[in-house]
Amino acid sequence: MIAEQREKLRSAYIALPAISEERRWVLAFGLVVMLFTSLPYLLGFSTQGDAWRFTGFVFAVEDGNSYIAKMLTGSVGSWLFRSPYTTAPQTGVIALLPYILLGKLAAAPGLHEQLVAIFHLFRIATGCLVLLATYDFLSFYFTDVRQRRWGLVLAALGGGLGWVLVLLGQTGWLDSLPLEYYSPETFGFLALYGLPHLSLARAAMLWGLLIYLRAEQGDIRADWRAAIRTGMCWLLAALCQPLAALVMGIVLGLHLLARGLQAAWQSRRSKSSDWGGWCRLVRFVVLSALIPAPFLLYNALAFSLDPYLKAWTAQNLILSPPFPHYLLAYGLLIPFLPLGARGLLRAMPQAGWLPLAWVLASPFLAYAPVNLQRRLVEGVWVALIIISMYAVQREGQRGVSWRTFQAATLLLFPSTILLLAGGLLSAARPAYPLFRPADEAAVFEYIARNASPGMVVLASYESGNALPAWVPVRVLIGHGPESADLANLRPQVMRFFQPETSEADRRALLSKHQVAFLLYGPSERALGAWDPSQQPYLENIFQSGSYVLYRTLE
Repeated sequence: MIAEQREKLRSAYIALPAISEERRWVLAFGLVVMLFTSLPYLLGFSTQGDAWRFTGFVFAVEDGNSYIAKMLTGSVGSWLFRSPYTTAPQTGVIALLPYILLGKLAAAPGLHEQLVAIFHLFRIATGCLVLLATYDFLSFYFTDVRQRRWGLVLAALGGGLGWVLVLLGQTGWLDSLPLEYYSPETFGFLALYGLPHLSLARAAMLWGLLIYLRAEQGDIRADWRAAIRTGMCWLLAALCQPLAALVMGIVLGLHLLARGLQAAWQSRRSKSSDWGGWCRLVRFVVLSALIPAPFLLYNALAFSLDPYLKAWTAQNLILSPPFPHYLLAYGLLIPFLPLGARGLLRAMPQAGWLPLAWVLASPFLAYAPVNLQRRLVEGVWVALIIISMYAVQREGQRGVSWRTFQAATLLLFPSTILLLAGGLLSAARPAYPLFRPADEAAVFEYIARNASPGMVVLASYESGNALPAWVPVRVLIGHGPESADLANLRPQVMRFFQPETSEADRRALLSKHQVAFLLYGPSERALGAWDPSQQPYLENIFQSGSYVLYRTLE
């Protein structure tokens, strides 16, 4: 007995360095990846000078500004989300909480620069977390370290075959860019590159699913403590991105369905089945779901009943492109899937159904009758990698060789290389929208010193997108989904700057939205030749270069 215990301790002691070595490798890989994703941003900051100020983003700048704006509202005291991109009444809602909380870490002076720096530190940290979670999830399905590592590389840096369209000059094929260039949920790299809340949501989702799988396999006790850990991961995913929590629930439900059908089939064939184990899993998932359920219910009711949030939802269209784009995105792995599915179910007849059901359901999720279709394929890229790698030849079984699989999947990296190269090229040349003129930034900083939080500034859509990222004020328009009634307001703002518009209409717009300041710069001049300097109800209070700030006197 003593000898047995000593042997177990010895085995555990021997295993510790190997585990530690894997963790060190994942951490080192994560830091290298996040360093490379940071290079365009570092270049952008080094490129700015007396004439231009870097926004801190090299893609999806409009959304990037909105994240900094959310952080800014947190820095000035808000705990609930209220969009600064509208003058519509808002009661506030628990949403995008990571950004609100991060804003609490910054304070004037140099507020904008602090917020951008905190954002990127958050991006680096969540990038490392999601890579660690992905590796842990892959490790459940693969004992071969070589497969775990290559799977992580594919999950982090892999893309589709959209680069072929880029080389052919067909980036607008079927009226859509290739998915890897704009859809972070379809793969994984874009989240690492600039969308940290999505990285954190995926990390929480994968860790939650992993705890469930380990309980299902008996690796850990399927007791209330494990269920609570799954539920806490589920809640974290919901707080970062509610649709990631929905996807997690769908995946768990699909696996329970597959296991139930499997138990029923076994019962028919041999009059013995694992109904007890299935019921135990159902209880596990129900207990886990009780933790995120109150928040998810609150979120659903808020976005269904609140007038502003309903308007936001109606304008927030994240639709899937034509189906051939998904075939182009995942086409390189599709030939491996039939053989991989067979190998996966042979090796793991119960847990193997989770990634398999996930992948089988993904076409239906991608075209579900909702306006956030693309969000519902969150994480399926990891499931595809798992299934396809099971097509690799295993001992005593047929399959493709490891070298063949690796060589084929090298074709998944050119799109990522193009994204990084494009970011570097854009950051090296100061221009809209990655950079803002220093004169405009000077006006923003003047407003920050002289305006109270929540005051309204009238500006063009382009200026209105950047302004709330620098100053805790509100604008009429500036963000596609968040600017309520954008289809009607945008033409009204454009007409405001046109000379044929009556002064009565201008004054009515200013009064209706309680506008305190008018920003007049190049983008506003581009809307019309009206001259605000001649109006008695406007006072010129600050000017920097071609940017003039007026205060309304009525």
